[in-house]
Amino acid sequence: MRFLILVSLAASGLALGGCEGLSRTQQRALSGGAMGAAGGAVVTAVTGGSLLTGAVVGGAGGAVIGAVTGGHR
Repeated sequence: MRFLILVSLAASGLALGGCEGLSRTQQRALSGGAMGAAGGAVVTAVTGGSLLTGAVVGGAGGAVIGAVTGGHR
């Protein structure tokens, strides 16, 4: 479990390093996906489900919600 968390944090840090030229919508989709993946993994860890499945479903949902919401001023 600790190994999975460390690998996820390292991969996130490397992936976010290349996000400098993204639009606001792309940034919102990325951050929503990251938060959704983390939330999905936590929920499935607590409920006894598959961490990978929870992270994928949460990440996809978070990315969609992040891209669709909040772009208006």
